Amino acid sequence: MSATDSLPPAGLFRRLGALFYDGLIIVAVEMMAAGIVIAVLHALMAMGLFDVAGYADVSDFLTNHPVWSPVYTAYLAFVWIYFFVFFWTRAGQTLGMRAWKLHLRANDGSPITTTQALIRVATSGFGLANLTVPIDPKKRGFHDIWAKTEVVVLPKAN
Repeated sequence: MSATDSLPPAGLFRRLGALFYDGLIIVAVEMMAAGIVIAVLHALMAMGLFDVAGYADVSDFLTNHPVWSPVYTAYLAFVWIYFFVFFWTRAGQTLGMRAWKLHLRANDGSPITTTQALIRVATSGFGLANLTVPIDPKKRGFHDIWAKTEVVVLPKAN
């Protein structure tokens, strides 16, 4: 048995703290992702290759167009999901989890797979799945149970 096998499970408040940190980061990442699309469309308008005819501006176009609005929304959702999947599968931690000394792993202690990360995102309910942590004997969130993962507290650095 290695030292990482005996790490304690993460409690609700530590998970919510990390989620809050990650929420702030996601807002910034989403703003940059949206800004890129808006900047590209404004550049295309300046070159005469794009027109928002019938719409007040680029934002109105992206919000109300029957085809491009769902595409734009799907793009922003992809960015949000990719953030979590990338960090969970590469390092087992998002930036917020790192600040709160949390680590995500499969139940057997191995790194999680992309499938497990996608299951976690799909069943997380925007963080509401963590509300099952206080009532689960192993301190697992609903999304942890479905994805067969666990969130543990890392020891303090010496």
